[in-house]
Amino acid sequence: MRRAGAADGLDIRPLTPELWDDLADLFGPRGASSGCWCMWTRLTRPEWRAAGAEGRREAFARIVAQGPAPGLLGYREGKPVAWVAVAPRAATPRFDAMDKSAPVGDVDPARIFAITCFYIRAGARRSGLMRAMARAAADHARAAGAAAVEVCAIEADRPLAWGEGFVGVASVFRDLGFVEVARRTPRRPLMRLAF
Repeated sequence: MRRAGAADGLDIRPLTPELWDDLADLFGPRGASSGCWCMWTRLTRPEWRAAGAEGRREAFARIVAQGPAPGLLGYREGKPVAWVAVAPRAATPRFDAMDKSAPVGDVDPARIFAITCFYIRAGARRSGLMRAMARAAADHARAAGAAAVEVCAIEADRPLAWGEGFVGVASVFRDLGFVEVARRTPRRPLMRLAF
C-alpha cells in the first residue's frame, strides 16, 4: 500500500509479523507511550495494570502474529516514522464500550472499524503524517470490508498536553469528511466516516 499526499514520500504498509521489528524500532524501548504497545483500547483497566509493559508488548506481538494487521506503519526513506491503529470496534473493547448510544443508522455495527491510536516519531511530528495515516487507515478499513470507520479524536481548541494527541485531532478528521455522531466529553467528539 503506497500513499502520497501531504506527507510527501510516505510509504504506508499494514503491520504484518515481518514488520514487527520496525514497529519496535518506532515505539522504542519504552513501547511508545510509557509501555502502551497500542493495547490501551484492547484491554480492560485491570488487565492493563496486570500486564505491565512487557505483558502488553507480548500481547500485541500475538495480535500481530495472528493477523489481520491491527494497523499501519508509515515509512520515509525506509525508516518507520508513523503508526496508526485501525481495527474492527469489536477488537478494541475499551473503545467499543465507551459509547454504545451513538446512532448507527443503517450501518451494521459489526462492520464499524475504529481508529484508536497514532504514534509519530519525534522529529517527524507536525509534518502532515497524522492526516496521511488517517486517510490510509480509512482506506484500509474500507478495503477490509468496513461499512464505516470511527475515531474519538480530541479538539485542539487549546494547546494539547503531552500525549493527548495520540487519539487523533478532530480537525484532521473533519477535513477528511468524518462527521460527529456523539460527544463523549466536551473535547472528545466521536466521529464517523461511512462508506
